[in-house]
Amino acid sequence: MTITSQNVAVDASAVAQAAAALVPSTVPLTAVPCAASDVPTGLDAVVATFVGAPSADLLFVAADALADVEAAGAAAGARLAPGDALRPALEAAAQALGAGVLEQVRTEPVQQVLVPGAEVFALEHDGVAVAWFAVRVRAGQTAAPAAPAGRVPTQRGSMRMLYDVDMTLTAQIGRTTLPVRQVLDLVPGTVLELDRAAGSPADVMVNGRLIARGEIVVVDEAYGVRITEIITDEDGR
Repeated sequence: MTITSQNVAVDASAVAQAAAALVPSTVPLTAVPCAASDVPTGLDAVVATFVGAPSADLLFVAADALADVEAAGAAAGARLAPGDALRPALEAAAQALGAGVLEQVRTEPVQQVLVPGAEVFALEHDGVAVAWFAVRVRAGQTAAPAAPAGRVPTQRGSMRMLYDVDMTLTAQIGRTTLPVRQVLDLVPGTVLELDRAAGSPADVMVNGRLIARGEIVVVDEAYGVRITEIITDEDGR
């Protein structure tokens, strides 16, 4: 299913399937087109806006898809917000749309945000819908203008529309992988061994994408990162 808005074509089915693959469900989910009327009302939707070319609103109605995750959190005495649980799925949908920025995830009543023009998909397992996903390309988005003859458009020019968009940068000193059982057993004082040697540079990330490396410094009693390396597309990142 393809949405076309002002010369911008979006493969809504591919976006929905990318999102479905990262929903934290204990069973695999498949995105199947459905009507907006199939989405139950009276529930909250997890929503995020993607700013790019095209820009789009992304929406999840989790329903029963997060039941196991919520139960595991409750057993550990913690509550995982639906927006946090679905953030990876929203980021996957954003990547399927192309270059751009995924704004802050928010929660709103589904009847207020599921507006006309959205392509809606049931996220099903064995024919049973356990969640719903919708994508709506924002009106007025246009494809990048063609460059004059003899000129090649630059990345800086194509990104000009995003110059005033705030982006969240994250410094990552390392990571590790643990089964859910061990995560639920974490207590104050637990030491986690990361996959990075002491003194190694930290990774600077934007929406999960590596853009730079740097060393950790202290600035006015707050942590900071001094950039030592800029990562380009040619680095294969």
